Amino acid sequence: MDARDKQLLRSLRLELCTEVLVDGVVIQYLYQEGILTDSHVQEIKSQTTSQRRTMMLLDILPTRGPKAFDVFLDSLQEFPWVKEKLVVKRKEITVQDPADITEIAPSILKTLPTDQQLNKLARRLGPEWEHVVLCLGLSHTDIYRCKVNHPHNLQSQMVAAFILWRQRFGKKATIQSLQASLMAEEVDPSVIQYMLE
Repeated sequence: MDARDKQLLRSLRLELCTEVLVDGVVIQYLYQEGILTDSHVQEIKSQTTSQRRTMMLLDILPTRGPKAFDVFLDSLQEFPWVKEKLVVKRKEITVQDPADITEIAPSILKTLPTDQQLNKLARRLGPEWEHVVLCLGLSHTDIYRCKVNHPHNLQSQMVAAFILWRQRFGKKATIQSLQASLMAEEVDPSVIQYMLE
């Protein structure tokens, strides 16, 4: 899924959770079209409320390839007003051209991120955070531990993972290596800009 569509889903996340009920056709259509797997469907259905099911779907969608957003739009037959809104907003969003992004000073790139910066970063990241910390050198076990230690707060899970990375890698845990892993996972460049503001 391209950066613009990921950004759009993130910006309308709460609205979609109140408007779209994924219990009906939506999940079945995404499954039929190969966007969701059996395990995705089970994971979504295991959520306790309709809002949580929609949130889980919104967490999974960005990881499901380039066709995921268009197929999601097609799945919204029961919600034409939501589909229309997404189409309109999609045209409005212009993803920043990487050339427009201000360069980060080399002196800043060599520094270690502060707790405050890691907190700001966690506020902006979505489900891709796990891939980012894996790219930084943490293991699946480390991620699992962060999730178990903070079962009800996604942001706390992320912050715990980034702090663990900083502790484990010491002077190598620089803003530069963080930026490299964010770029490797195609996270919108504005996220690191926001973190450094």
